Amino acid sequence: MKQSHHGVKTRGGMAARPGSLGRSVTGSRQGGALGAQAILLLTVQGLFGVASALSGTFIPVYLWKASQSFMLIGWFTLGQYLTSGITFWLAGKWVKEHHKMYSLRLGIVLSGAFYFTVLMLGQQAKVYYVPLGMLSGMALGFYWMAYNVVYFEITEPDNRDRFNGIAGILGALSGIIAPWVSGFLITSLQGERGYRLIFTISLVIFGLAVVGSFWLANRGVQGEKYQWFLGARQLREKGNPWRRMFPAIVTQGVREGVFMFLIGLVIYIATKNEGKLGNFSLITSLVALISFWFVGKRLKPANRRIAMLAGTIMIGLIVLPLFYKVDYNTLLIFGIGTSLFMPLYIIPMTSRVFDLIGHSEESASNREELIVLREAGLIIGRVIGLAAYLIVLSQTQSTSAIVTLMFCVGIVPIAGWFFIRPFLSANNKFR
Repeated sequence: MKQSHHGVKTRGGMAARPGSLGRSVTGSRQGGALGAQAILLLTVQGLFGVASALSGTFIPVYLWKASQSFMLIGWFTLGQYLTSGITFWLAGKWVKEHHKMYSLRLGIVLSGAFYFTVLMLGQQAKVYYVPLGMLSGMALGFYWMAYNVVYFEITEPDNRDRFNGIAGILGALSGIIAPWVSGFLITSLQGERGYRLIFTISLVIFGLAVVGSFWLANRGVQGEKYQWFLGARQLREKGNPWRRMFPAIVTQGVREGVFMFLIGLVIYIATKNEGKLGNFSLITSLVALISFWFVGKRLKPANRRIAMLAGTIMIGLIVLPLFYKVDYNTLLIFGIGTSLFMPLYIIPMTSRVFDLIGHSEESASNREELIVLREAGLIIGRVIGLAAYLIVLSQTQSTSAIVTLMFCVGIVPIAGWFFIRPFLSANNKFR
């Protein structure tokens, strides 16, 4: 990777000072404090998270109730993952060369369109599961491509852990309130009427997120062209730090590929009650809120390595109670344990990836391409995890097989720690 001299102008048109890569004048402040733009981005993300949590938690359940098919949900999710990855790659050009806020807003609007389509289709959603997965994937691709670029531009190494801690708190708050409300409404209004109401509420909140995005500043472009295959060149270059970081990201994706949709479904199948799923989300998200607050406040560069190792080990081992019995109580133990230890893993993981993107002037100027490279790692990992799910579930749908699958993908991030550990020390400069 080429190194450029300090003082070269960045895409925002401002000269970058030594040590200030990725810094935005309006987005961050000295001493790790968050500026107005960072707070506004967290607000938009909070609204997006609430709208998604209201309905997204129950989409797998909704499809399951309509189809009674594990495989259908797997193919829906595969369409979502693959389309989001392709959309990320294509949207990178738009975000780099034109107006990134259009991509952000389009992602929010398409998310609303997805839930509106499900609302209109009703029980017939089971017929269009692949197109629905692709529509959801497009929405996620456009939104997260722009979000990650804006996040990079308004944060810097000394406040990214803080930002990610607050983002985790907001996600936990969304998980506390939204799914519980959804579960209560679905059970109170007896199913279909409840689903229609929560999908409608989600549409309104997505609209508020679009309105809020108009106050986010769009840093100007400087005429650089989007490099379609920069990520592949990074991975081919001998000694490039991305050759260690990329497989670590893949391991994160392997776990996410199964856990992002399977847990809520397993809880519903075990309890046959959406309200119980809402209560599960409320309890585990409350634990996550406290954990993200504590870890975000206490995590320092000096203790990243041991903290992340502890987190990766524990989020794998916490699956073990499910080998004894799969019921609401053991699932709740699993959920609480995951919420407790996940911040130890995900905060340093996310922060160090974005620190790597901003470690040099050259790298920071190619942030869009490198964010696409990060997403490619996540998508590859998610597809690997989902492929394991589809293979296992095509052979057997026994409880023991599902729990074994959860354990196997749950311990994969431990391998990721071995790849990323050289970058977790306080004085590492990605050499």
